[in-house]
Amino acid sequence: MKILLFGATGMIGSRIAAEVLRRGHEITAATRSGKAPGLDDAKAAVVSADVSDAGKVAELATGHDAVVSAIAPPRDGSEPSGPLLAAYRALIEGLRSSGVRRVVVVGGAGSLQVAPGQALVDSPGFPDAYKGEALAHREVLTLFRGVDDLDWTYLSPAAEIAPGERTGVFRTGGDQLLADAEGHSRISAEDYAVALVDEVEKGEAVHRRITVAY
Repeated sequence: MKILLFGATGMIGSRIAAEVLRRGHEITAATRSGKAPGLDDAKAAVVSADVSDAGKVAELATGHDAVVSAIAPPRDGSEPSGPLLAAYRALIEGLRSSGVRRVVVVGGAGSLQVAPGQALVDSPGFPDAYKGEALAHREVLTLFRGVDDLDWTYLSPAAEIAPGERTGVFRTGGDQLLADAEGHSRISAEDYAVALVDEVEKGEAVHRRITVAY
C-alpha cells in the first residue's frame, strides 16, 4: 500500500510511520518542516505540507491508497478546537478533490463512554490540563460522523497512551472505554500503531469509531 501520513513526527505519528514501514508499505510523511528525524528508509518520502491547505492535501493524496492523520491541536495555551476542526475540514475537502476515500484518524479517548450517556471527558476529576484537547478531538469525531462520502475510521486510544513495548496483543472495542481488571485503561504507542495499521490494511471499521487497550 501507499500511505500518506500527516503528523509523522509526533509521539504516535512516528510510531505509525515505523509500523507502516515494518510491514513493507510505502509512506509519504507530511510535516510542516519537511523533516522527519529517524525516518530514513527507501520506502519513505518526507514532504513539507500543512494539512490546513486543502489544495496541498489533494495534491499529495493523489495516487495513495490511504491517508492517516495523527495531527494534534495547538498546545500553546490557545483555544484548540477551532484550529483542529479547520485542519480536518481542509483534510476532508482535499481528500474529496483527490478521489482518495480511505482515511484513518488518530483520535482522542475523552469521548469514550464510561457510563450510559457519560463520556470520559465529562467525568468528575478529568484533568483540566487535557480537557480542551479532549473536547477538540470529540468535535472532530462529530465532524466525521457527518461524512458519508469518505471511508473514514476514528481510532481512540486507551485513557493512557505512552511510549512502550510493541506486543501485538491488545483488545479492540467501540464507543466504550476499555479497562483491565484493575480498572486501568492503557495502551503503548507502539501497540496503538499496530492496531491502526491493522485497520488501514483490513478496513473493518469504516464509518465507525473504534478503540484499543490492553
